Amino acid sequence: MVMKKIPQRTCIVCGEKIDKKSLVRVVKNKEGEIFYDPTGKANGRGAYLCGNDECLEAVLKKNALNRAFKMEIDEAIKIKIVDDVKNAKK
Repeated sequence: MVMKKIPQRTCIVCGEKIDKKSLVRVVKNKEGEIFYDPTGKANGRGAYLCGNDECLEAVLKKNALNRAFKMEIDEAIKIKIVDDVKNAKK
């Protein structure tokens, strides 16, 4: 019997490889909007975060999202993404 491969992704902040389902996905769509994707299925370029408090706070301090999406991201958008993720975890 062949074992099914579990998809792995890398956190853009800490660089840790984790199962895709355990990570939080942030998406940039064709219109250039950046948002938290709770379903993990939204169209667009995705970037993954661990979802732990250290990585979420580091998103605000480091330019990880800027690097992942190759564009300058407004601080208000970063704060909204972190708040959305924290609210979804509750």
